[in-house]
Amino acid sequence: MARPLVFITGASSGIGQALAACYYRAGWSLALTARRAGEIQAWAAAERLEPGRYAVYAADVADTASIVAAGQQCLARQGLPQVVIANAGISIGVDTAVREDLDVIARTYATNNVGLAATFHPFVAAMVARGSGTLVGIASVAGMRGLPGHGAYCASKAAVISYCESLRGELRASGVKVVTICPGYVDTPLTRQNRYAMPFLLLPAQFAERAARAIGRGSSYRVIPWQMAIVAALLRWLPNSLFDRLLAGRPRKHRQGE
Repeated sequence: MARPLVFITGASSGIGQALAACYYRAGWSLALTARRAGEIQAWAAAERLEPGRYAVYAADVADTASIVAAGQQCLARQGLPQVVIANAGISIGVDTAVREDLDVIARTYATNNVGLAATFHPFVAAMVARGSGTLVGIASVAGMRGLPGHGAYCASKAAVISYCESLRGELRASGVKVVTICPGYVDTPLTRQNRYAMPFLLLPAQFAERAARAIGRGSSYRVIPWQMAIVAALLRWLPNSLFDRLLAGRPRKHRQGE
């Protein structure tokens, strides 16, 4: 039997690369996408991946035509995936009083939101026609409440959660599943510059294994690790006055150039 195929964006490092390794070990074939396609190739060579079990597509998810073309190339070269994971994302601190940061906000939404929808787009109709498939949006616990200095990322991940929920309802009767994964803190290049404590920090491989299990079960929504689900729920229900006081003086995310 043919190996199942997973399509992963942001596969050049961090969570995306860990997911690729996890699925490869489980016997899947890989369709890997990133702007830095050379880094994926170097990783695949270092890991001695079988050439027939993976393909690399250079694409920028912030460029709709680019990521749609990558999906179409995957369909033509490798066929229709069983799982599509829209993982690529950026996280940069912003200050609305700074003009340049408005451009950062626009780029964040283009990558984390429009890019996610564009990642799914080439596969939706074919999955519906087949009557099966799983579309996975990587959101974040940060999407559950706004954090000072982190407005672009928090807002974009809140939008991922709502978008995937909407898409899940649209596809409910089609046989195509939509899974929302909300990571807590994972030790990746995206988080290593954070200036604040990161409770329940996971290694990328730990996160990937738990995420793959949730995806395999078709879970509609999963926070990883589970401890962060409790933390997020408590923060969600805090009155605004207490929430604001709790975060007063908290170090902010690095802005672009810092």
